[in-house]
Amino acid sequence: MRVQTHGNNLIQLTRYTAFNCFLVREADGFTLVDTGMGGSEHAIIQAARKLGAPIRRILLTHAHVDHVGSLDALHALLPDAEVAISTRDARFLTGDRSLDHDEPQTPLRGGYPVCTTQPTRLLAAGDRIGSLEVIASPGHTPGHLSFFDHRDGTLIAGDAFSTKAGISTGGTLRRLFPFPAMATWNKPLAIASAEALRNWQPARLAVGHGAVLDNPAAAMERAIAEARRHIKSSDYAPQKAY
Repeated sequence: MRVQTHGNNLIQLTRYTAFNCFLVREADGFTLVDTGMGGSEHAIIQAARKLGAPIRRILLTHAHVDHVGSLDALHALLPDAEVAISTRDARFLTGDRSLDHDEPQTPLRGGYPVCTTQPTRLLAAGDRIGSLEVIASPGHTPGHLSFFDHRDGTLIAGDAFSTKAGISTGGTLRRLFPFPAMATWNKPLAIASAEALRNWQPARLAVGHGAVLDNPAAAMERAIAEARRHIKSSDYAPQKAY
């Protein structure tokens, strides 16, 4: 697993060159954002140990397999760590793949594994966990979350954006790395969330797939403009405003 440090507080952990999770340094140890694919647990814990602090909490941007794949194994190794996910995506962890009546009835995409770990905290927009503020960013999944670090302006955006094979959002396909687009649930909602995230004016953008970007505003704007150009009119349907 490749370990890269960005600024004073963010450590990027990358497996298979394309799948990221992040350690965020806090006064009491680390917050882990996402758990990576299955089999990542020992490398994640080893990285935290080498950096000299324990993992105190696990935050999940969403419930896709490449983000929760090592959740159960990590929970077994770190039973006292807090586990937090959105109220909406928590249902996917139990195997409930139903859509709410007021959500776009777009078919779910991507893998949603059943996890035995039960979250200790359910998250909503505006919640604070240490230095991170919770931002609702639905579209890639119904309950996708992003996290904003108020200390240095870092935005951890999960799969709301991808920078692998070029920055993209809203289900825009990158042929050299098509997986975020293939797993996006609702493109119009994803684009709306990307626009909302851009308005936070982050100083740094950290994503589930690809490099961390400093001063990402122009790149985010390009990705949003491209997503708007490529979206099909059939993708638009009446939907709840979040």
